[in-house]
Amino acid sequence: MQIAVLGAGAWGTALAISFAGKHQVRMWARDKAQAEAMAQERCNSRYLRDCPFPDSLTPTSDFSAAVAGADLIIVAAPLSGLRATLELLRDNAIDVPFLWVCKGLEKGTGMLPHQVVKAVLGERKCGVLTGPSFADELARNLPTLVTIASSDADFALHCAENLRSKYLRIYASADVVGAEIGGAVKNVLAIATGISDGMGLGLNARAALLTRGLVEVRRFGVAMGGKDSTFMGLSGMGDLILTATGDLSRNRRVGMLLATGKPLEQITRELGHVAEGVPAAREVQRRAKDLGIDVPIIDFVCSVLDGAITPQEGVVLLMARDIGFET
Repeated sequence: MQIAVLGAGAWGTALAISFAGKHQVRMWARDKAQAEAMAQERCNSRYLRDCPFPDSLTPTSDFSAAVAGADLIIVAAPLSGLRATLELLRDNAIDVPFLWVCKGLEKGTGMLPHQVVKAVLGERKCGVLTGPSFADELARNLPTLVTIASSDADFALHCAENLRSKYLRIYASADVVGAEIGGAVKNVLAIATGISDGMGLGLNARAALLTRGLVEVRRFGVAMGGKDSTFMGLSGMGDLILTATGDLSRNRRVGMLLATGKPLEQITRELGHVAEGVPAAREVQRRAKDLGIDVPIIDFVCSVLDGAITPQEGVVLLMARDIGFET
């Protein structure tokens, strides 16, 4: 199979390396200099320096060359770049099945990725690849399990079977909304656990945040149309556990730096990578309010991100909430 990966960040590169184990892969980078450097060095020194490219992986900055003859496209842009990448497919009349891998709610519109896809391209054979996965570990052939969700169940199964490898196991799902909600909200909760760990609040506090955070994911996700069972799987609980506890998590790192008192603008500048939980937090909060959903941990994260309260004040407020039955 010929695969085009659109995006040469850490995750796009890791997927390209993994898929190139048994397919021909072209990876497109907008930056011509980056593409040329990758072709010469046979690695992505900007993001995954120690992960060499297989011979069947070809980097390029030529969009037409990247998608020519492709059987499947992987849109590996961050959510902030999803719409622009989809518009490239539309404007170049590219009608090839595709998967996207970004997570979150679009800033300003509050749309989930599949809603952005429909707005730009209409009905297409497509789906989302999501789940607990750090790029560095997949690129180094460490065992990874993810989910492909699509409204076309046969397409999801076909992709799962063809993209799997010795190190990458893929499950299929028909619950696109649930899979996307899990991937979006866990990033916000990872910021919360990063704040807690950065403050040295202990493992009891982390366990409480993960448990009650999962409740908020399920409340919000079901209200948005997702299936409750999805949030107990890889794209829900699995992704939450990884992102909230793994030191490779950018969102967790944001929380830990917030706990030191650093302002968000400085953290974003120093991080250098996209932390999708930051814009997602406010969009989830807004949508939850519209739906009448109680999300106190997400509210806490938003207040800290906005500088309305300190992390210490936020913890006091969470602990002082009225006592009730656990639901």
